[in-house]
Amino acid sequence: MKPYSQDLRERVIAAFEAGEESQDAIAEKFEVHPSTADKWWHRWRTTGSGAALPHASGPARTLQDCEKLLRAEVKKQPDVTLAELCERVAKTKNVSASPSMMCREMKILELPLKKSHFTTANKKRPA
Repeated sequence: MKPYSQDLRERVIAAFEAGEESQDAIAEKFEVHPSTADKWWHRWRTTGSGAALPHASGPARTLQDCEKLLRAEVKKQPDVTLAELCERVAKTKNVSASPSMMCREMKILELPLKKSHFTTANKKRPA
């Protein structure tokens, strides 16, 4: 979801500063939720800025510090399974990881997930 424009924020804050209308009337006039207008007004009073806050990037990756170990393990044994990698990381770095978490980390690190190029075909080939 995109943040509201800075122009809209400034107009709502200016209406609050004018003090001619109630908070609900101002919110209705500018077609924003009353709690949104109240948050902008509160931020303006406390910080002096009504600008949108920067995006918080979420929780840090658990396996982020294990990059060198993962690359070394995959280089040493290219056909290692995700479960085996989880066990090795748990023993070496004392980090608990699930196979799905390991799969996401492998994709982020752009390490191969395909284990062997020499697998047998499951269906018959035409003659």
